[in-house]
Amino acid sequence: MAARRCEACGVPLQPRGGRPARYCSGTCRQRAHRQRRQPDTPLDGLIGREQDLIGVRALARSNRLVTLVGPGGVGKTRLALELVRGDEQARFVELDSVTDVLPAVAAAFGADERGGARMIDALVASLSTKVLLVLDNCEHLADPCALLVDELLRRCPGLRVIATSREALRIRGEVVYRLSELSLPAENASDRTDVLRSDAVQLFVSRAQAADPLLELTDENVPVAGQICRRLDGLPLAIELAARRAGALSFEQILAGLHEQLLTDGDRTAPVRHRELAATIGWSHRLLSDEERAVFRRLAVLSGGFDLAGAVAVCAFDGISPDLVGRLVCNLEAKSLVVRMRDAGRFRQLNLIRAYAFDRLVEAGELGLAQDRAADWLVGVAGPVCGTLVLGEELGRELCREQENLVAAVAHATDERHAVLAVGLVRCWYRQGNLTPARQLISEVLARLPASDLRGDVLSLAAVLACLQADHVSGAPLAEEAVRLARRRQCPAGLANALDARALALLCGGRQAEAVAAYWECLDVVESLGRPVDAAIARNRLAWALVQSGQVDAAAEVLGDAVDVLRAEATPQHYAAVMHTHGAIRLVAGEWDAAESAFTEALEASQPRSPLLLHSLEGLAVTAAAAGNAKRALRIAAAAARGRSRSQREPEAYWRGVVTEATTRARTRLTGAAAAAAEAAGRRMRDDELVAYALRRTASATRGPLSPRELEIASLIAAGLTNREIATRLAVSIGTVATHLNSIRDKLGLRSRTGIALWVNETGFRDVNA
Repeated sequence: MAARRCEACGVPLQPRGGRPARYCSGTCRQRAHRQRRQPDTPLDGLIGREQDLIGVRALARSNRLVTLVGPGGVGKTRLALELVRGDEQARFVELDSVTDVLPAVAAAFGADERGGARMIDALVASLSTKVLLVLDNCEHLADPCALLVDELLRRCPGLRVIATSREALRIRGEVVYRLSELSLPAENASDRTDVLRSDAVQLFVSRAQAADPLLELTDENVPVAGQICRRLDGLPLAIELAARRAGALSFEQILAGLHEQLLTDGDRTAPVRHRELAATIGWSHRLLSDEERAVFRRLAVLSGGFDLAGAVAVCAFDGISPDLVGRLVCNLEAKSLVVRMRDAGRFRQLNLIRAYAFDRLVEAGELGLAQDRAADWLVGVAGPVCGTLVLGEELGRELCREQENLVAAVAHATDERHAVLAVGLVRCWYRQGNLTPARQLISEVLARLPASDLRGDVLSLAAVLACLQADHVSGAPLAEEAVRLARRRQCPAGLANALDARALALLCGGRQAEAVAAYWECLDVVESLGRPVDAAIARNRLAWALVQSGQVDAAAEVLGDAVDVLRAEATPQHYAAVMHTHGAIRLVAGEWDAAESAFTEALEASQPRSPLLLHSLEGLAVTAAAAGNAKRALRIAAAAARGRSRSQREPEAYWRGVVTEATTRARTRLTGAAAAAAEAAGRRMRDDELVAYALRRTASATRGPLSPRELEIASLIAAGLTNREIATRLAVSIGTVATHLNSIRDKLGLRSRTGIALWVNETGFRDVNA
């Protein structure tokens, strides 16, 4: 009979009594255990986590315990696998199917209780050298993991630990690294190149092409991939599951059936908790207390996110007290089932987590009650906007935070709450320039709304929306009815709103003198209310009407101190409006430098893609033409005209005439070919390039809130320097560089060094004034 050989090194084993030996020595036994516990090498590439990899490695070098925290499916395990790739001293312990953490860790190091030693002592003895321990999926064993890691770190000076969990271990010396979702393309992004810069889209495309090697990327399907990734919140597991369908479905079909497919389909070889999203989320859900589960499912009706006041309003019933809700929301955030939004004090559930929570809400029979509570709360938020003076829109600004929640509430409410909720939603859309859906909804409200105190305000709003879409024929009678109702009610605020709507309708209809009279009456009413900001807004609107009627001196007198008042107290949009009027007055006076300065301030204060931004750009085109800079005038005017076409918002006849006259004069100063080239260059400009060009700045000055040091590091990344080379160049530590890189990534929404380099090259090194 052949002699038994060591299963690790193959040398013959000496016969012994008792159970046959498997290894020739303790060293070979440990080597065999290490080989069994080494994680499988991932078969796919890591996409979008390059900066996270750098950041965690830097933290792990200077801290002995780093915990990767994030929601299920965000890629914690995948990143941990990449961290230990090729590291001979690393031990990877998977805890998802483990009920006792100590034996699992001991097995990874070949430690046992032979010789009477306690298992923990045997494990400590095996950790006498420098070693990296990775504990994967600790959330269901958070307490025992915390106790074990704390003891091991105290007793084993050479030990470093990386843990992955959906909540922190919360022990002394722990550094928490929150792994966020992959970067996403901008909302409604349609340019193929811009969409493909997103890490989430790169991951989707890579996995989709693995599922269908013949898949071709086109200008049509790439934006759809961006929509898919946005719907999935950049969650890597969800993206991979969706992309796996590319072999059988088009991108459009995947988008249409996202939740149904992803919650029931998965990878057969993945861990059980990752085979389908329902299992992934359910894993976390099972670890919650009953109270946490109740708040978790009830929050699903707040699709637009929530603050603590909203959470209390919706969740505090049937055993959940208002005082308890805040703590439970924080617990859910700590367990990665709720995430903080950039808007201070607000939270949200990721879309797929909310879909799972919504199903649990239906199962619990609480859907209708939760929706009613959400509607009641939103009526309280939207109610103050109705029946008040809205020239300044202070209340509307706060209401817009709840826009997505209002959409859901309007669809749910079929009683008297519907009108209040709809008016609140329309105010949000109005401020954002989404006029078509706002007008459709306000028409529905008018059709359903009986004679009530609210009807006059709805009529005023409907009239303004019609006029902003150049439909003064429909807007004028709505405004007249609003004025009649307001006079009958003797409501000054409602009358001011109605007169403002009437004046706008008259102005759009070319009846400047009557519009001026209506604005004068509106100003008198507003000033009687003692509201300086609203009075300044009313003065600006009257002044703009006076300019259009040729009464420029009167306009300057009416404007008075409105510029100073709105600069100090109003929203940027209202300040942009008054500076545009001021610039138009200076234009008529022939004061080109003063006009350009006013239009520049208006442009700086304008919101992206707003009509005021286009007005301000056109003002700068007019001043450039007056100053003899024909190329600059035509570039800006052509780019603004493209924006007009895209927004379908035409300027007033007066202003259109001013711009047309200026551009015609600019063309006469150039050859036909030179004028055409200047206009073509303007039409090619991206929005950020156009604004930078108009402001005579480089595009980097208008994109990304990076500090000077961050800009310096970003430029060195673009030059191809490594972190170590950057640290040497700037005389700082590598950890400092990694910290700055994380900040750059968060501010720009970029995940890869390549993405940062592209950003620098596109925004930091262009001479947009050439």
